[in-house]
Amino acid sequence: MIERIIILENIDPVVFFGINNSNTQLLKTLYPKLRIVARGNVIKVIGDEEELVDFEEKIRELENFSIEMNVLKEEDILDIVKDKAPLVAKQDNLIIHGLNGKPITARTENQQKFVELYDENDLLFAIGPAGSGKTYTAIALAVRALKTKQVRKIILSRPAVEAGEKLGFLPGDMKDKIDPYLQPLYDALEDMIPPLKLKEYIENKIIQIAPLAFMRGRTLNDAVIILDEAQNTTKPQIKMFLTRLGMNGKMIITGDVTQIDLPHSQQSGLIYSMRVLKNVKGIGTAEFNKKDIVRHKLVQRIVDAYEREEEYKKEEKKLNLGSETAEID
Repeated sequence: MIERIIILENIDPVVFFGINNSNTQLLKTLYPKLRIVARGNVIKVIGDEEELVDFEEKIRELENFSIEMNVLKEEDILDIVKDKAPLVAKQDNLIIHGLNGKPITARTENQQKFVELYDENDLLFAIGPAGSGKTYTAIALAVRALKTKQVRKIILSRPAVEAGEKLGFLPGDMKDKIDPYLQPLYDALEDMIPPLKLKEYIENKIIQIAPLAFMRGRTLNDAVIILDEAQNTTKPQIKMFLTRLGMNGKMIITGDVTQIDLPHSQQSGLIYSMRVLKNVKGIGTAEFNKKDIVRHKLVQRIVDAYEREEEYKKEEKKLNLGSETAEID
């Protein structure tokens, strides 16, 4: 009898071992000649060498399956142990599998173009209205890169424009003050990574979520770096952020140029940088429109209504200017 220690990397224990260790109990049933003890991400197994070799091989297959799919059901274990390919429904334009195996896909033509541009460029602008999937798709691509070990970390940032000098009046420490501005990023991550694994990633700084100001002075290597709501950056801020890109890094800048919250005296850094970098090799731009909106059907109607109102105001302004000119003449 020999003993072997198997260390599982990047698994979520609840997903892999099952609720109340149901998957562990099934493995013990399938391998009755082995003594199996699981704790955390470590499995200790005792038995004959031949059966231990087979067991570890199957455990590695189960590990890879659970990491890719974010789920490990009883039927998946039975199929893998019995050398049958688990039944996985094929999904067009799949990016990754999210929580409980939910497929996260590029749902529109422009989202698919976004994925293709990401593969072709190291820096990518993603511009479009609220609900068009810019941030969600960007984070899905970042999580995919982390899971496939193309990068070692994900860095997510947003400008806390709405806070300004008011941060000091909010309760709590700095994290408590800035978290409300970063919540949309947490929401997307919680859709894609099991809770315990996400907590571990954040605690170990594999996934970092921070306001834009915290990026100054850093060089970000081996990472996917996402700047969300970039329309609310100033020209110096976005230049600072863009120059953080390090070796083996990918950067995605998302924004909606129709929702700029900066004072009227300040130009959006996003609009400026897109113009300056338009013809730079290695930089791509994915443009979304209201047809890409994948939220509640009312969101698209709301966007339409606001667009009509803006057009009405423009026409009204032209008419007013025309009448003033006529009076002067």
